[in-house]
Amino acid sequence: MPAVRATQPASGRLLVADDQPHVLTALEMLLDGQGYQTYAASNPGSVLDALRAQTFDTVLMDLNYTRDTTGGGEGLELVSRIRSLDQTIPLVVMTAWSSVGLAVEAMRRGASDFIQKPWNNAELLEKVREQVERCHVLRSSQQQQEEESSEASQIQKGLLPSSLPQIQGYDISATTRPVNFIGGDYYDVVRISDTHTAICITDVAGKGLSGALLMANLQAALRPLIRENVQPRDLCSRLNRHLCEIMPANKFISFFYGVLDSNKNLLTYCNAGHNPPLLVRFDGGTRELTSSGAILGQFPNWHYVQTDVGLDRGDILLLFTDGVSEAQGGDGEAFGEQRLLQHARAIQTGDATTLQQALLGKVSEHCGNQFQDDATMIVLRARR
Repeated sequence: MPAVRATQPASGRLLVADDQPHVLTALEMLLDGQGYQTYAASNPGSVLDALRAQTFDTVLMDLNYTRDTTGGGEGLELVSRIRSLDQTIPLVVMTAWSSVGLAVEAMRRGASDFIQKPWNNAELLEKVREQVERCHVLRSSQQQQEEESSEASQIQKGLLPSSLPQIQGYDISATTRPVNFIGGDYYDVVRISDTHTAICITDVAGKGLSGALLMANLQAALRPLIRENVQPRDLCSRLNRHLCEIMPANKFISFFYGVLDSNKNLLTYCNAGHNPPLLVRFDGGTRELTSSGAILGQFPNWHYVQTDVGLDRGDILLLFTDGVSEAQGGDGEAFGEQRLLQHARAIQTGDATTLQQALLGKVSEHCGNQFQDDATMIVLRARR
């Protein structure tokens, strides 16, 4: 095979796999001579070990190994296993017993390109160069996206309360865990006066950036209304009209807003299409704070109403998004409100933080810590 020289030294780390030592030697000499750093592997197991231990820019691999020297089955299996480890690394596959069917199957399983033995040096180097450059561009783009997502995540965390106000006679705890870097769930707890505290929880339809942008817009519109001490029904109406002006047709927001009077132990609330919070009575009874209004952002003239509910010593109020109640186990069964109630009743000691952590632990256990949607929970507990 004639030697080929690049006009400029190449850069990149290549994993070269073949079970024939003389082929490996020839490929390493060719690629090293062009400025690549090569790592040799002689069997599928060593290929996978190398990929787990190091980072490469391209894999150049044979499809035929000792266990299946002509059919390519072992190599095709290796392609699939590499793709299960890394969805992005380029794979250039080689075989001396090529066929259109084998090439198509290799590409279907995730190979990036295909070359036949005996190879043409210039053609092989061109394919490798293209894949290495593709890898560099992809990883640069991924790094930029990760940096932007991290910044967006930090900004979104800044929109959530860094601490919760103390409420006389009550414990309160809240948390949220987005599925991605950023999410569409939002909560807030704001002291309005010495005896009145606003509590809200909301879920934007859709995850990721679109949900986060709508959440940020809702937060900006909501905070001034809370400071004005607007009644829950009026707050929902004003917030809804604002959101209807900007909401895309396929988006909406579910919203629960309540004001707790800790002096009278009375919660005045309005539920705009949100999962009904669960009031777990200390005496064993339960009550759902059901929806009395439509979701926000779709019906500009909707008339919202509010409801009062009294709280007694030892009562527990659970507010949550559907990422909690709809978290699915391995069998596809949702966690559900009934499980939430059962576990809340079973935990009789501890403050709101202890209860919240225990309940989310049960949800996480149910879904194998693989939440399908953003999950947010607020726990309000009246002290006994």
